[in-house]
Amino acid sequence: MRGELKEPLGPVFTDAERLLDVAGSPLVAVGDVVTYHLEEAGVTPDVALVDGLTKRETVDEEIQAAVSDDVRRVTVTNPAGTLTADLLDALVEAIDAPEETVLVVEGEEDLAALPAVVAAPDGASVVYGQPNEGMVHVAVDDDVRAEARDLLERMDGDVDRLDALDRT
Repeated sequence: MRGELKEPLGPVFTDAERLLDVAGSPLVAVGDVVTYHLEEAGVTPDVALVDGLTKRETVDEEIQAAVSDDVRRVTVTNPAGTLTADLLDALVEAIDAPEETVLVVEGEEDLAALPAVVAAPDGASVVYGQPNEGMVHVAVDDDVRAEARDLLERMDGDVDRLDALDRT
């Protein structure tokens, strides 16, 4: 599935302000660098997932410092290449929360864009990094939710948990 997961679920942007011009609400950012660019453009995502890494290297202090400290922070465990119940439960709760939330992932948040698309309401935006290209903007609707769900269903694991994510 590695090849399929490399295909972006939406258009790729290199300019955060242009991306924000078309972004819906809530805004979910997956990744430290993506969150940094949105914050630098003046917008704190409703939900941000960060792990302190980019391309398996520790992010610069400037990027770490840009992630807002003025929001609710929740620490979750999610080893590389997995999606734990801890992460999924916290993601759903954060999307439903009235306040902005940063999910600090101990492990890796790379796959979290897929359940974020499934869990987010129609009209939401999920933004994640496309290595060496930019930021992928996913405008959540039934079609893209079905695509993300299909990818998740083909992974090993508890597929029945997807029903708890999809609240449409």
